[in-house]
Amino acid sequence: MSKIDHSLFSAHEHALEREFELCPECGSELSVRHSKHGSFVGCNNYPNCQYTRPLVQHESIETQVIEGSACPECGHELAVKSGRFGIFIGCTQYPECHHIEKPDQAAPEEAVACPVCKTGVMEHRTNRYGKGFYACSCYPKCKFLVKFPPVAETCPDCGFALLVQRKGASGSRLECPNKPCKYKRPL
Repeated sequence: MSKIDHSLFSAHEHALEREFELCPECGSELSVRHSKHGSFVGCNNYPNCQYTRPLVQHESIETQVIEGSACPECGHELAVKSGRFGIFIGCTQYPECHHIEKPDQAAPEEAVACPVCKTGVMEHRTNRYGKGFYACSCYPKCKFLVKFPPVAETCPDCGFALLVQRKGASGSRLECPNKPCKYKRPL
């Protein structure tokens, strides 16, 4: 009187239907493996065969030449390319010319001077985990950084030469990045 179709749960029939992919190097079966960096496809003949590949193949864009553009260094055309850090604009004569532009360089923001060394400017950077921050352009010498967009304004309480713009549930506000100072002002 059971309404369960037991043929759906037979492991033997499903095992016969499963297709195995073969390793292109040694001909052994491939399986999904797991590591601390994520899942990947690896050879079952592991110590003898080192073949691996990503589980998901990311599509890379084809290099697209930008018509009417000119490289400021060599004069050749520029192209939209895809690299390990994302999409960028680079010279078509790559090995000879190393000119690179980021796509978001089109609208430069006003430069905010570094309040510590006073020679560099604050630049937007990305860490290896993809989080953004703002650091001094004289990095090895000056290690000043802030997590939020800097504003070229002096703190009225402590006199620090920079404020940061933070967004919260109550709206945007300017704050002093100097730890002992607690200055906050809504925008």
